[in-house]
Amino acid sequence: MATSSAIRKGKESIANDGAGRAALLLEWYGRHRRLLPWRPLSGTAADPYRVWLSEIMLQQTGVRTVGPYFEKFVTRWPDVGALARASLDDVLRMWAGLGYYSRARNLHICAVAVMRDHGGAFPETEQALRALPGIGPYTAAAILAIAFGRHTMPVDGNIERVVARLFAVEATLPKAKPLIQELAATLLGVTRTGDAKSRAGDSAQALMDLGSSICTPKKPACALCPLNDGCAARARGDQETFPRKAPKKTGTLRRGAAFVVRRGDWLLVRSRPEKGLLGGMTEVPGSKWLAGQDDRTALKQAPMLKGIARWHRKAGVVTHVFTHFPLELVVYTAKAPARAAAPEGMRWVPIATLQHEALPNLMRKVIAHGLGT
Repeated sequence: MATSSAIRKGKESIANDGAGRAALLLEWYGRHRRLLPWRPLSGTAADPYRVWLSEIMLQQTGVRTVGPYFEKFVTRWPDVGALARASLDDVLRMWAGLGYYSRARNLHICAVAVMRDHGGAFPETEQALRALPGIGPYTAAAILAIAFGRHTMPVDGNIERVVARLFAVEATLPKAKPLIQELAATLLGVTRTGDAKSRAGDSAQALMDLGSSICTPKKPACALCPLNDGCAARARGDQETFPRKAPKKTGTLRRGAAFVVRRGDWLLVRSRPEKGLLGGMTEVPGSKWLAGQDDRTALKQAPMLKGIARWHRKAGVVTHVFTHFPLELVVYTAKAPARAAAPEGMRWVPIATLQHEALPNLMRKVIAHGLGT
């Protein structure tokens, strides 16, 4: 009968071997895999459309937030052909609130390209996938691994954290990314030695689940981790310090004004330019967003409507943080006469139907502040 010491050494040997780690990871995944709306049941082939759609939505956005949006999208547009036939306005409306709106525009353009250039089937090579709008190295790898079983490892934030801790990667991000990618590939599981159709999709999703549920940014549950015996950071006791990160740069604060104009039960809005930040989304009229802009300069950029003598400034400001800069908006309100025409490039919409407009979260906050709701 083996002693406890011998058993422990055997486990450590497996945990420090690439194939052994991959096997332990897949065994754990078989018992603990999360039930997610885009993830097929065990033993069922993944739908490339659902994999692609979920991966685009999950960029910079958590699983809990994405779930309801994914369900709405696949109910409305169950396949890539249906999405390609939709209007961009409808896609933006459905996406509203999910943030990072360039993803929605690229999503629609990509669906059109898949139908036009690939007969409605997602290509199965990295080069062809990366040629599609909105698909970068990570998304291409995720589609190849999860949808097509290709022997490649996509590395998201969860996987990055698990691997950085497992191997105690001292280099800081983003410089550490190539090394982490190389080390992550050692955790790919295969059905049998040399099988081109690997279990890469399961391996990747196992690492994602591990990072989400156990190897969390704060207070990781190391005692429950299937890879704990071979984890270099755990052995040192400094798990929470990984991955190493370079000091984060904070963008310069920008300021501006937003103008909430009512005409009875109607609200004045416009659409932002297709290209650029929040491209194509609906907004209330506003000033430019500039560093150091004062209220007087911003107020001069108010929309010109007949019958409005003065603007009323609401107390407080609306704040929002974009990827590259924080923003503060003062909100001015006014009431327009019953027959006031909308200025060029703007339109009146019923306040009761605002939920159907493609309003980003920033504008939802502005309108709520302006209307006092």
